[in-house]
Amino acid sequence: MWMERLQRRLQAARGEVSAELVLTGGRLANVYTGEWQETDVALFDGIIVGLGDYPGPRLAVTGRYILPGFIDGHLHLESSMLTPRELARALLPLGTTTVVADPHEIANVWGAAGLDYLLGASEGLPVDFFFMLPSCVPASPLETSGARLEAGDLDPYRRHPRVLGLAEMMNFPGLVAGDPGLLAKLALFPQGPVDGHAPRLSGRALNAYRLAGIGSDHECTCLGEAREKMGLGFYLMLREGSLAKNLADLLPAVTPACLRRTMLVTDDNHPEDLARTGHLNHLLGQAVSLGLDPLAAVTMVTLNPAEYFRLRDRGAVAPGLAADLVVVEDLTEFRIDKVLKGGKLMVDKGKLAAAPEVSPSPTPPTFPLNVKDPGLEAFSPPATGKVVKVIGLVPGQLLTEKRLWPAPVRNGRLATDPGQDILKLAVVERHHGTGHLGLGLVQGFGLPQGALASSVAHDSHNIVVVGADEADMLHAVRHLADLGGGMAVVAGGRVLADLALPIAGLISPWPLARVAAAYTRLKQAYHGLGGALPDPFMALSFLALAVIPALKLTDLGLVDVDRFQVVSLWGED
Repeated sequence: MWMERLQRRLQAARGEVSAELVLTGGRLANVYTGEWQETDVALFDGIIVGLGDYPGPRLAVTGRYILPGFIDGHLHLESSMLTPRELARALLPLGTTTVVADPHEIANVWGAAGLDYLLGASEGLPVDFFFMLPSCVPASPLETSGARLEAGDLDPYRRHPRVLGLAEMMNFPGLVAGDPGLLAKLALFPQGPVDGHAPRLSGRALNAYRLAGIGSDHECTCLGEAREKMGLGFYLMLREGSLAKNLADLLPAVTPACLRRTMLVTDDNHPEDLARTGHLNHLLGQAVSLGLDPLAAVTMVTLNPAEYFRLRDRGAVAPGLAADLVVVEDLTEFRIDKVLKGGKLMVDKGKLAAAPEVSPSPTPPTFPLNVKDPGLEAFSPPATGKVVKVIGLVPGQLLTEKRLWPAPVRNGRLATDPGQDILKLAVVERHHGTGHLGLGLVQGFGLPQGALASSVAHDSHNIVVVGADEADMLHAVRHLADLGGGMAVVAGGRVLADLALPIAGLISPWPLARVAAAYTRLKQAYHGLGGALPDPFMALSFLALAVIPALKLTDLGLVDVDRFQVVSLWGED
């Protein structure tokens, strides 16, 4: 069978049988040579069979640019809040034909059941979903997650055809120290690829991290950090997502000598951003607007990720590779005209040409939120000091600052101070009904009243809630428990807006337009209360991530990430 198929393809490559489709009149991005070619592209049996003059039906793309299908090398699909099927429908018109996903969000909630769900739900879609196995479930010992995945739990998945390697090694202190459990996970992929996650790691510790076999990093936030990591052999993933926006700061690292070891990735894209601004097509436009050569930018979302992840059947336009092609109108905004997947025209004039044929999506598991009601007093503990540590938001970054502040106290208990933008932040455990509640203070939300709550709280995804009013905070937590997970804005004891996420408290079953509209209403409700952040729920979702400096909050308490330990809210140490 394989021999017969290859013989037919060879006949088409030799021009002895007609191609199934020939793209004519376009300019081809040759990512191998760094040149633009005026040539036709012949497609047959789902692959590219040749460049040049070929017989067969013609598809004129005169004046357009023919690019390889875009590959996002680092994406948490759960952040889109869409099922894989709905995410594929959203990404394909934006030129993305392949995604390399890290499923550690759903794995932290459902464990192996989460992996099984995403692998099943992403089967047979018009966008190819590949996966890196989550390396840190839980992300750290400083929080309560819904599951734990050890090397033995991950081992059976190595043989899945869409599993490529080991996902971001977030517990970099543990790896540098030689934690046996982490080393056992690395041993599953001795030849890689293994992704990194090491914000601000430098010097000897970074040497040790690289020595362990880590191949990439997407957490660089400044040029010096990027250059140090690239100098040690890391692939640099330049991230531009819904919250973390590092592209402008890191782009000078993309020199001609370093280009082939760089990628553009999104990491986390919320539904509203997907609907309004796009995906990798948007990043391409941004990179070019900042001065990067268009063909260099295209290489960063095609050939580079394909080679890093060893996807040898894609990433360029050449004989034998998958006929995954994107036709764009220009090289400044990268407006999508057509997208072909496996040689079939899937997108025409920027719109889905027809409903993609997909197999039925599996029914997701059902696990209700297991929240022990904390009661109102849990949000207002007795004051035990005069100085408190405050988590300071840093605009456009996942990093936070450690700030010291005179303790806001009312009637002998910890209070908020909305006039100084000092709000309460709480993380409520929602997996095992332990009743754990971590309480802290945060500055940067600019919320004079009400509360926001979300069951999207990286990476263990307990309920995170911020507010100026303790009663509204409790009401928001209770509402999310009733929803089975999601997001809500509450003020004056009333729910102003919400979004149900019944699949693991992370994902909605609805289409992008409906999810994006609900998300927009959440932001409007927040802004109506006086908040000023562009995307408060994205900022809120990362305040429980105890592996990115400097201060974070989990259900076990306030975490000093640099010391990698739980510390007291009170006092300066």
